[in-house]
Amino acid sequence: MKFLFDLFPIILFFGVFRWGEGNQDAAHGLVQQYLGPLISGGGATAAQSPIILATVIGIIATLLQIGYLLISRKKVDGMLWVSAAVIVVMGGATIYLHDDNFIKWKPTILYWAFAAILLFYQTVMGKNLMKSVMGEAMKLPEPVWRTVAWSWIGFLAALGCLNLLMAFVVFKGNTSAWVNFKVFGATGIFFLFIVAMGLMLSKHMQEEEA
Repeated sequence: MKFLFDLFPIILFFGVFRWGEGNQDAAHGLVQQYLGPLISGGGATAAQSPIILATVIGIIATLLQIGYLLISRKKVDGMLWVSAAVIVVMGGATIYLHDDNFIKWKPTILYWAFAAILLFYQTVMGKNLMKSVMGEAMKLPEPVWRTVAWSWIGFLAALGCLNLLMAFVVFKGNTSAWVNFKVFGATGIFFLFIVAMGLMLSKHMQEEEA
């Protein structure tokens, strides 16, 4: 259930973008009618409307996530606050300047921000954030926790670079293809990495128990 909750903004972003692509005139009409004052020059082209509309929905969905957690008196993870800040800033720039390059940078900034936080705590503060988050759920040798932290740092840094490669080189000028990569490619890579980490950790947990 939490997995679907975390993916809520991405699912809505993808659904609205695909609808906008298939109904470009309708999407353009919505953007012109409701978002015109928020856009530099007073409006955007029909081709730009799907990504602008999807970005607005992505921002709203992320803020709704935070609102729901606050109303439910549940903890809002730091990662969600960072994600909200990035999508508001980069998404806002995408809307105002009607330039999808800003929203294409959003995943990279988010991945690198998380990697930088992990790196800062690991090297400067001498604290393993991954152990702090997962330590109560599993017992692992200290060297393994270091491996986990550095693996996440390297993975997030690499995934950020991959997003830039796909957005501005492989799929340059093809926003639709980049959206597909963002929703399916990056999410799939993330899932495979988590599975690989899980297999690695299960091996060490078995050794620890033995």
